Amino acid sequence: KALILPGGPRLLSARPAEMATSFQRRAAAGSRLAAVPGTRPSLRHGQLLLSCGLPSLDSVLGWWGAGPGTLPEDKYGLYSNLLLKYFLAEGIVCGHELFVASAKEHPDSILKELPAPLLDDTHRSELAEEATAAKSEDPQDSMKIAWRYQNLPKMEASPTTSTKFGHYYDISKTMSPELLQSIKWHSFYLPEELSFQPEMKKCNMNSAYTRLLQSIQRIICQEGFDGSDSQKKQKNILRIGIQSLGSMLWGDDICSSDTPEDTHSLTKFLYVLRGLLRKSLSACIITVPAHLIQNKAIMERVTNLSDMVVGLESFIGSERETNPLYKDYHGLVHVHQIPRLNSLICDVSDTKDLAFRLKRKLFTIERLHLPPDLSDTVSRTSKQDLAESAKLLSSGCGAMAIGKKHLDF
Repeated sequence: KALILPGGPRLLSARPAEMATSFQRRAAAGSRLAAVPGTRPSLRHGQLLLSCGLPSLDSVLGWWGAGPGTLPEDKYGLYSNLLLKYFLAEGIVCGHELFVASAKEHPDSILKELPAPLLDDTHRSELAEEATAAKSEDPQDSMKIAWRYQNLPKMEASPTTSTKFGHYYDISKTMSPELLQSIKWHSFYLPEELSFQPEMKKCNMNSAYTRLLQSIQRIICQEGFDGSDSQKKQKNILRIGIQSLGSMLWGDDICSSDTPEDTHSLTKFLYVLRGLLRKSLSACIITVPAHLIQNKAIMERVTNLSDMVVGLESFIGSERETNPLYKDYHGLVHVHQIPRLNSLICDVSDTKDLAFRLKRKLFTIERLHLPPDLSDTVSRTSKQDLAESAKLLSSGCGAMAIGKKHLDF
């Protein structure tokens, strides 16, 4: 599974007079779909599939629409920015064009810190050995595994098995300058944009969001990413990455007040951006400081306007950082919304409890395997924490929290 990018050409069926059976299609449609680099057509929807750069996250999200994908930032913004870099790095490897927007960090600095791709089999095997060593730290884990985990399918967390879609990256190394120069990219740094033009405000939207929308629209139209405009040039994909949207650096006060003066600037921006992406060969990922937004209604509207919403809960600075129950992980993954396309409901993932771990070279998203051992060797505090963790995990992934303080088996 991978991210999906609508807006591209769909599968076309031939007229009854031109085909022997109803299952045949024109060969020209298939050739147009295959001409877009770094994509493949979906057999379900006839849309173009796009990888986010992290195969383990691709297997969780399933199909991704052309609306913006939102990543609520963790407390210190470490892991959410890492996923943003994965998304951009995958675009460079696939030859896509990039658009990087930020009000905090210059886009040049973001691109210089992208992880290096594992295109060599030697480096791929080294990273696979590190992932295998991380899983085999406790040799008795296979004997203590709980029954609920035994029959679950494995996630593609490491390059031990080859994948036909998406790439793996080494976060201990940065991407080479030669590879960065091989693609075309555009930047939007808000302090520089504000110095070029005077303050403006349109459609009850603040100046920063208006400038950003105008830049995205200009690139989509001028660079040939508009799907409704038939052009002779070869089609390509535009990957858009926006950092810390909604923070005070963007001129928005939703993070600094419970009752902000303008509660609709961010949602209006997402609404217009969603329309631009729907009719273009482009995909967007946005990080939002959700932990600073006190108004829950704003986050609900942001979720509804996004095709995909994935939250990362870091253990840094919390009690779980030193809790032995979570010693193998660095945080939890909450899938708040899964993309849906050409249907009224989304594909429901078979995975509910997710966590992530960060090694020296590898960042993976895995199923959360809490220890099932509740013997006398486990303290009473750990037992209560385990029960509360299971309740929070089930409620965070869309299930109803029962509110009991014990585990129901």
